[in-house]
Amino acid sequence: MTAAWGGGTPTGAVKETVDQVFVVLRDQALKDPSRETERRAKLEEIIGKRFDYAEMAKRTLASQWKGLSTDQQQEFVTLFQQFLANSYVGNVDGYSGEEVEYLKEREKGEFAEVQTKVVSPKVQIPLDYRLLQKNGEWRVYDVVIDGVSLMKNYRGQFSRIINSSSFEALLEKLRSKADLGTSS
Repeated sequence: MTAAWGGGTPTGAVKETVDQVFVVLRDQALKDPSRETERRAKLEEIIGKRFDYAEMAKRTLASQWKGLSTDQQQEFVTLFQQFLANSYVGNVDGYSGEEVEYLKEREKGEFAEVQTKVVSPKVQIPLDYRLLQKNGEWRVYDVVIDGVSLMKNYRGQFSRIINSSSFEALLEKLRSKADLGTSS
């Protein structure tokens, strides 16, 4: 992957990814049910280049991250990536002609936020991307949908599972969700 991937600006990076997602979503041939696996794989590859799953995973576990072994961290990142990809692809699969408006960009050091709005005739949803610059690339580490941070939301859910049961119980839950997502 070259440093040029992702435009020079945070907005350029988000726009590049969103545009590539729209190319797949608008491809009539890929809408054929027999090509669902191929379509999902293309979408997962596109978002996988932009989303920093390791950073997201670390942020959702917060203080519990440091207490994990390297193997546990790696397994959690893998399962969390699958979980998020299933969720994201599931959400965009309902695409029916929405457009994205780019509203504002804020940059502070290696952090940035790109504010967008998903617009359709029926609905307007604020969707903000929080990015971190790593190795010259802007990578998404959080998505704020209608004012709600995904990472904060998952952090709350995950810490409840860990506190009421165990980290292993959380892994089990993610494993079962990953299995459900891939066997469709």
